[in-house]
Amino acid sequence: MRIVIAPHSFAGSLPADEVASAIATGIRRVLPGAELVLRPVADGGEGTVAAALRAGWSARTVRVSGPDGTPVEATYAVDGATAVLELASAAGRGLLHRPAPLTAGTRGVGELVLAALDEGARRIVLGLGGSASTDGGAGMLQALGVRLTDGDGADIGPGGAGLATLARIDPAGLDLRIAATEVVVATAVDNPLTGPAGAAAVFGPQKGATADHVAVLDAALARYASLLARTSGAWVERRQGAAAAGGTAAGAMALLGARVVSGAELVCDLIRLDEAFTGADLVITGEGALDEQTLRGRAPAEVARRAAAAGVRCVALAGVVRLAPDRLAPAGFAAASALTEVEPDVARRLAAPAAVLAELAGRMIVAALPADGPR
Repeated sequence: MRIVIAPHSFAGSLPADEVASAIATGIRRVLPGAELVLRPVADGGEGTVAAALRAGWSARTVRVSGPDGTPVEATYAVDGATAVLELASAAGRGLLHRPAPLTAGTRGVGELVLAALDEGARRIVLGLGGSASTDGGAGMLQALGVRLTDGDGADIGPGGAGLATLARIDPAGLDLRIAATEVVVATAVDNPLTGPAGAAAVFGPQKGATADHVAVLDAALARYASLLARTSGAWVERRQGAAAAGGTAAGAMALLGARVVSGAELVCDLIRLDEAFTGADLVITGEGALDEQTLRGRAPAEVARRAAAAGVRCVALAGVVRLAPDRLAPAGFAAASALTEVEPDVARRLAAPAAVLAELAGRMIVAALPADGPR
């Protein structure tokens, strides 16, 4: 029996590759002879590089500036002339000891892009998600040679607070290789840059922003968008997805010529998920919470959609399942089970999530098998 295991991460508990391994452990207890194909997935943010590496891409690790300027080690994936980068590896919230909503920046992301260009990349896929910053990608652009200056002609400071003093954008020094490079931004976010649904208002509080911070950041991003339009001719403020990663998508669209795509779709293509479905008897996916957000373009829904198109049954495992049965089938899920079925106690689930997940996978594989057994 061939089973494809393609889960998302269980946020705050297990990364996607550990989720896939735990599910595989549970299945092997029941079906030791099964052929298991592990293809952990992501939405284009955190976990994107890991998914590419698990699918056979090569790893590269470089030292870049973290969101507060402290050097960090960042890993990206390479396959031929394509490089897959994660913003979170250079500017993620997890890299800060304490939130810095006004000053966290994305310079390290630009340094990561430069490293990929030096490696020979001519197609760069930038996964956005988990960012610590709300700087519109300004730091990234500065690292790539764009000058952002205040009224006195001095370089602005880091983070969204720096954008509040922005008076001029000069792209003359932008690395010439960018013009010959396809830049793709992958995200699960469709929010505009500013306003009530924008980067500061919706995602700022997750990064430690107070109501006053949000007001400052939103005004700074509006100023930035206006100057980007004046400089490049690209009006990105209201574009879908411009808010991704603190507005980094907006800066990438305006000055790097980036196009925004569904992160889940792109990741599934990168790891050649459709090929893995060939000859499969079952697909297992899942994430921490299977809910309405799942159906709004998150990776498990994309896995289920593709499985349905390939004629393969797809089941989901999750920390919690908040979708009613009548919502599961239309989305391509034959069934869904939650960790609560194995361990109702939250503390115990969090103490040993892999063990609980393995137990759930073992139980579910028995229920998911056809009545006449594996075909």
